[in-house]
Amino acid sequence: MKSLIFGITLMSLTPALIAGAEESGFSDIRNPRIPSTVEFAGKKIDMSRTDMYERLDRELTAMAYTHGNTLLQIKRANRYFPVMEPILKKNGVPADLLYLACIESTLNPRAVSPAKAAGLWQFMPSTAKEYGLEVNEYVDERFDPVKSTEAACRYLKKAYDRYGGNWENAAASYNAGMGRVSSELTNQQVQSAYDLWLADETMRYIYRLIAAKLLMEHAPEFGFTLSADQLYQPYEYRTVNVSGAVDDWAKWAAENGTTYYLLREHNPWIRSRSLPNKQGKTYTINIPTDNSLDRRLIKTHVHNRNWISR
Repeated sequence: MKSLIFGITLMSLTPALIAGAEESGFSDIRNPRIPSTVEFAGKKIDMSRTDMYERLDRELTAMAYTHGNTLLQIKRANRYFPVMEPILKKNGVPADLLYLACIESTLNPRAVSPAKAAGLWQFMPSTAKEYGLEVNEYVDERFDPVKSTEAACRYLKKAYDRYGGNWENAAASYNAGMGRVSSELTNQQVQSAYDLWLADETMRYIYRLIAAKLLMEHAPEFGFTLSADQLYQPYEYRTVNVSGAVDDWAKWAAENGTTYYLLREHNPWIRSRSLPNKQGKTYTINIPTDNSLDRRLIKTHVHNRNWISR
């Protein structure tokens, strides 16, 4: 036998040492169960086809064992889903598309990719501007959870209409672009992104969406044990409107009863120490209330009971 345990051939181990390795106290590593069917964006998907089963198995296995990022994603969802979900509902976008933000940014509103995509929805600068977001050295609304979610809805609705009411194609286009997905659907003579041969990242994309949904809707079953007080709680804010220039945001923060750190933390779209605002645009500044900054005073909110252990 030439199998290796930590680089040592089993041939060189005595039966007693082998038994000791097997009883060393390591936890069992269990492969996630793949359901026979899954539902995504109101559509039931049959997972009996071998390649579809294995593609979902790959993503769900990887996600289930990426413990740190997955735990953070679940905890952050409790803070951001209550803000984002009503925006999707108002715009006629299924709530399942929230998982697109999960796989794009692990729900980190300050996330920036090597390609310079940014925010919860990972917009590139040009696409952000196309869908109504301000992006410059002073203001970058890709980092605004509300405005970026509204922009994502505009993109997804446009894609949904382009693909004749098909959400998986709209989701795939978020990764590959509408033009690429449209041309490949035509060239490959298929109707659904599930059947497209594309770049590996795009072919994995919709399965990662489904994996994120399955894991987050059944988190304890995948071994993620959280209590309600471990979920990140939504903040409460008082708001201040700014319609003129700001010479020094740190000074402005002090004058408005907060700190520069809290100003930048809760308004990540602010990208500089000042704001020229030559157009006289009105910006809404979020200032967290004292109570929401004190864990002893926060009323625990659980957006989805499936995220915690009962």
